[in-house]
Amino acid sequence: MASLSLTHIGGTNNSVAEFVRTRCRPITTQIGRVGLRVTAETSREPDLRVTVNGLQMPNPFVIGSGPPGTNHTVMKRAFDEGWGAVIAKTVSLDATKVINVTPRYARLRAGSNGSAKGQIIGWENIELISDRPLETMLKEFKQLKAEYPDRILIASIMEEYDKAAWEELIDRVEQTGIDAIEVNFSCPHGMPERKMGAAVGQDCALLEEVCGWINAKATVPVWAKMTPNITDITQPARVALNSGCEGVAAINTIMSVMGINLQSLRPEPCVEGYSTPGGYSSKAVHPIALGKVMNIAKMMRSEFGDKADLSLSGIGGVETGGDAAEFILLGASTVQVCTGVMMHGYGLVKKLSAELKDFMRMHNFSSIEDFRGVSLEYFTTHTDLVRRQQEAIRQRKAIKKGLQSDKDWTGDGFVNETESMVSN
Repeated sequence: MASLSLTHIGGTNNSVAEFVRTRCRPITTQIGRVGLRVTAETSREPDLRVTVNGLQMPNPFVIGSGPPGTNHTVMKRAFDEGWGAVIAKTVSLDATKVINVTPRYARLRAGSNGSAKGQIIGWENIELISDRPLETMLKEFKQLKAEYPDRILIASIMEEYDKAAWEELIDRVEQTGIDAIEVNFSCPHGMPERKMGAAVGQDCALLEEVCGWINAKATVPVWAKMTPNITDITQPARVALNSGCEGVAAINTIMSVMGINLQSLRPEPCVEGYSTPGGYSSKAVHPIALGKVMNIAKMMRSEFGDKADLSLSGIGGVETGGDAAEFILLGASTVQVCTGVMMHGYGLVKKLSAELKDFMRMHNFSSIEDFRGVSLEYFTTHTDLVRRQQEAIRQRKAIKKGLQSDKDWTGDGFVNETESMVSN
C-alpha cells in the first residue's frame, strides 16, 4: 500500500499539531497538509506508538465514530482509559434535522437468535448522526483539546450536497483545535435519504467533487470513511486519495435486516411495529472488513506505492488484539473500534493493547511498522494458486523419484539424495 515503508519526509519534531494544521504542498513533492510519513518508534519491548499523517498516538487503537464519541463525558473517559485517538460522533450544521428513534439496536447471537443465550456476533443499528446542537459539540471539542492538548481528537463530519455548507462546517470544526477530520461518506441508513453519507460514497463522480471542496478548504489531515455497500470499494478509495485525502478508513457498517420476530412477524429493531434496514457490525463482519481493507491496501500499494504520507484505518468487528493485528498485517496504520466499546466498555483498550503486545512478542516485532502490511504479498489470484500448487506437486514428485541426472548430486545433501532413490 502507500505507506508500507516508513520515511520521514519533512518537518521537525516540534509541535506536530501545529505543523499539520499548516498546508505545506511544494510542487516538487506535493507533501500536502502533513509533513511526516507513517512512522513508529521502536524498542526491544513491543512499542505500540504510531505516528500517522503527522498525528502522534500512544497506540493504534482509535474510538470509531458513533455513540462512544457522542459527548465530552464519554470522550474524556476514552482518553483517560488510554485510547490512541478519539473520533467524535458525526456532526452536521443543522442537528434539528436529525431525529432518532428507540429502540434503534438489534443483536444477533450465535445459535438460536432471539434467546438470551449465545455469544453476540452481530449488531445492527438504525441510529443517525449526532442529534446534539453543533455549537454544543464544538464547545466540547475545544474543551477536550484544552484538557488533553497532546491527545488526538478527530472530528467526523457530514453535510448535504452544498459546497458552502461543507466549507462552513470544516471551518467551524477546525477552529476548535481538532487534529484531523474524518468525512462520513458511508452511513448506510437514514442519511442517504437526504443525499448524505453512503449516497456520496457510492457515487464516485459526486465523491470526487465533494472531496475537492473539502480538501481545498481543510488545513488538517482528512480521512475518507468508505462504505462497504458497493461492488468495488477500491474505486471510491482511489477517488478520495486522488482528490487530496490523506487517508481512508474502512469499513462502515453493512446494510442489513437483522431478522424477523417469528411470533409477532415484525422486523427488528421494531419501532411501533415497523423497522428500516440498518447498519450491521460486530464480530460477524470482521472477515468482510478484512477483505475490503485488503483490496484497498493492495490498490494503494500498487498505485500510490511511494506516497508514504497516505494512511489506512481498519474498522470492523475488533474485540481482541488478534483482530487488530490482522488489520495491521493487511496494511492498516490504525484500528478503529465502536461496537466493541458499546459491548465491552472503554477499558477494552487495555485488553487490546496487552494482546497485541503478546502477538508482537511471539514474532519478535518491536514496532507496529515491523509487521504492517506483511501479509499482503500472500494474496494472489485463483489462477496463480493453481499454478503454485501444480508446481509444488511437480517438485514433490521429483523428490520422490530421486535425482534425474548425475549433475544433480550435491555434496551437502549426498546422504539424503542417496536415500531418495532407495526402494525399501
